[in-house]
Amino acid sequence: MKLISIKRETKPEERFTPKMGLLHTKVTYIKKQFLNFPIKTLHKYRETYYGEVKDCEDCNLAR
Repeated sequence: MKLISIKRETKPEERFTPKMGLLHTKVTYIKKQFLNFPIKTLHKYRETYYGEVKDCEDCNLAR
């Protein structure tokens, strides 16, 4: 049994960008877990309509 593991999870979210407005997109979270309890989010990114992968820091949460 591993004590520390890394898990990837994708969830649909609403994001807001100044150029496009409200955006419904799938956001992928990469989290570090200790005994299947999440400790830290290592990275989160989203995929655009054109297939590019972008960091989530350039857009704000809508709510």
